[in-house]
Amino acid sequence: MQILSSVFHDTGWQPAWRAVLLLLMCVATWFAFIPAQASVHPDGIDKVEHLLAFAALGVAASFASDPGLQRLARAGAGLMLYGGFIELVQTQLPTRQGDWADVLADGLGVAAGLALAALLRIAFRR
Repeated sequence: MQILSSVFHDTGWQPAWRAVLLLLMCVATWFAFIPAQASVHPDGIDKVEHLLAFAALGVAASFASDPGLQRLARAGAGLMLYGGFIELVQTQLPTRQGDWADVLADGLGVAAGLALAALLRIAFRR
């Protein structure tokens, strides 16, 4: 329990969280820009993938910075800009298409990730 409290509260862990955030963004960008192939997934699974990916980004972004409502708002806004950028670039790729529903799923994921990080901070208070 003590180690989890440290991971979620100690600013010494922020560089590691920033590295995790950068790695997750690189992976998400790679998946977003590789050529799309015919999907064998059920309809709507793409939105779930967006939600989960951006939830993970939200958690990492929350722990990568100091706690505080303004910092969380900036992290959330930055992740939404990132999601919008991905969709904008996808409109220019021959096997991809931008989708406002993906941006909505990204936003729900960011909100879920930031909320989960807040709950983890509360659950593992010092």
